[in-house]
Amino acid sequence: MSKLLPILGFVLVTSLIIWFAVQLSQPATWSPEERQLLASLSLSSLQKLPADPSNHIADDLRAAKFGQQLFFDTRFSINGAVACATCHQPERRFADGLIRGVAIGQTDRNTPSVVGGAYSPWQYWDGRKDSQWSQALAPLEHPMEQGGNRLYYLRLVASFYKSTYEAIFGALPDLSDTNRFPLHAGPVDNADWRSNWLAMDTADQQTINRAFANLGKALAAYERRLLPGPSKFDDFVDSLGTKSVIFNAEEQAGLKLFIGKANCIQCHNGPLLTNHEFHNTGVETAPSELPDKGRIQGVRDVNLDEFNCRSTYADTAGHCAELQFARTGPELIGTMRTPSLRNLKNTEPYMHKGQLPTLIDVLRHYNEAPTAIIGHNEAKPLNLTLTELSQLEAFLHTLDAPIAAEDEWLTQPDLPQ
Repeated sequence: MSKLLPILGFVLVTSLIIWFAVQLSQPATWSPEERQLLASLSLSSLQKLPADPSNHIADDLRAAKFGQQLFFDTRFSINGAVACATCHQPERRFADGLIRGVAIGQTDRNTPSVVGGAYSPWQYWDGRKDSQWSQALAPLEHPMEQGGNRLYYLRLVASFYKSTYEAIFGALPDLSDTNRFPLHAGPVDNADWRSNWLAMDTADQQTINRAFANLGKALAAYERRLLPGPSKFDDFVDSLGTKSVIFNAEEQAGLKLFIGKANCIQCHNGPLLTNHEFHNTGVETAPSELPDKGRIQGVRDVNLDEFNCRSTYADTAGHCAELQFARTGPELIGTMRTPSLRNLKNTEPYMHKGQLPTLIDVLRHYNEAPTAIIGHNEAKPLNLTLTELSQLEAFLHTLDAPIAAEDEWLTQPDLPQ
């Protein structure tokens, strides 16, 4: 009998291995309610790109081509070496792979992708801009990004893009009188440039602002063409009910967790896997820095923004329901905009200051749900096993896909010389 025990043990272990292998090879079953939920997450349910009433050339092909040139043109920086594409790199899903963006200097936060940004009512991690075009203007004058000023940029347009600009927007301002229009002027950090701006006539300032806003609107017309393409996940959801099983067992288990036990869809819902809202999830403060105030400061900034949807520079000022009804209050302390989970590949590190290097680090963070440094962490500990965390990670990788744009929009176009 003693000789049979090892054999029986071997047979038992082998049988268990075979049984588990068979179970793992079986496709998951999905209830009608789960199928309906999964369908709501598929790109097939994504609505038509919403119009931007504040930007009348948002869908103008000429404006998109002009915006693409501006996006890649490094002359549109004070040192001639930085463009929008410096931080928003096509090969990295229009992010940069850095902890925080590096242009003329290092920026305050991690670089978010612009892919699919046209669907969001808010831009930046704290939502301090309420349109793509108003957001596109900010880096041009930020001292750590492109570092210039609006008079400087409009002179560049006059030198290299005058006919292109005027075909879309009408005549450029005549900047030949440098007493009225200094070579460098704008409401920026540089004391001399700011002084020059404040010395200008109010009507001239408004003329310059309107032309400057047009640059942002052209950039937005380009960025609107950068949309996420269908992924392995979308193919799987769209094929449910057929014999085609695209997900492996680990990916299916991860998806089950995503819509179930892990409760990821509380914030990451809809076909872009974001609710476009702001949440405090207890992410640690960046080393040697004070905690980031997040949305509570962002909502103040967007209400004061000279280029918000209420401004005279918005093409249909007053269509501002999002801004009018934006949440305020102390519950916004430390909250950040929910990012899309699509196309995470090559966009690490993650979170608003790049605090978490990898996806598994992000999942471990949510599994533990630590106490927030400021504000209140809305997340609760998930108590998932290491296997479950691995399954969730496997599912998240199924959301990677090529950008749904023709190749011509993903490379630097010819620039005028």
